[in-house]
Formats: sequence, structure tokens, C-alpha cells
Amino acid sequence: MTHKRHVIRTKDLADGKTEMTIKQFEEFLKQFDENKDDRISVDELRQAIRRSGCWAIFAYWKGNRGMKSADINGDGFIDKDEIPKLAEFAEKELNIKIVAY
Repeated sequence: MTHKRHVIRTKDLADGKTEMTIKQFEEFLKQFDENKDDRISVDELRQAIRRSGCWAIFAYWKGNRGMKSADINGDGFIDKDEIPKLAEFAEKELNIKIVAY
């Protein structure tokens, strides 16, 4: 299966963080929503984390931690309402800075 990847324009900062808006973060995540159900599973989250440059073993661990911190309703998926919590996790753990512009 071939995956179509969209280019998300981001800015790499001097401190090594990637700067993006919340909308860009959502678009980045959508690339990994393989079944197009508008939710991110833990496996899809792990793929996104690997794509952002994390080694596979750490992507597995960080995927679990990200799901635990963002899945507010406990259904095993991150939906649109939970994206802000995932963005908070990404800022702390994934070298991403969410900006307002």
C-alpha cells in the first residue's frame, strides 16, 4: 500500500524544535490516519512519532505515553477534541513547538 504524504511547511528553530501551528499539527497527524476515521490510534501515533525522527523503540514508548496523556475519554483513540492535549505532549516530549500564527 502506497501512502500519500503531504508536505507540511514548518520552521526548524535554533533549539532543534520544529515550529508549527495547531492546524499544521492536525494536518501532520491526518497523514497517519490510515483508515480515515478522523481518529488516531496508538499504532498511527507511533508511526507519526517515528516519522518525526524518533527511533522505533522510543516511538513505541512515546506512542503509549502520548496516548495515555491525550486520550481523555479512554476509548483508545485521539479524536479532534483531544488534539490540544496531544499537542501539549508533543511540545514536552517530541521537540515540537505549537505557535499561534
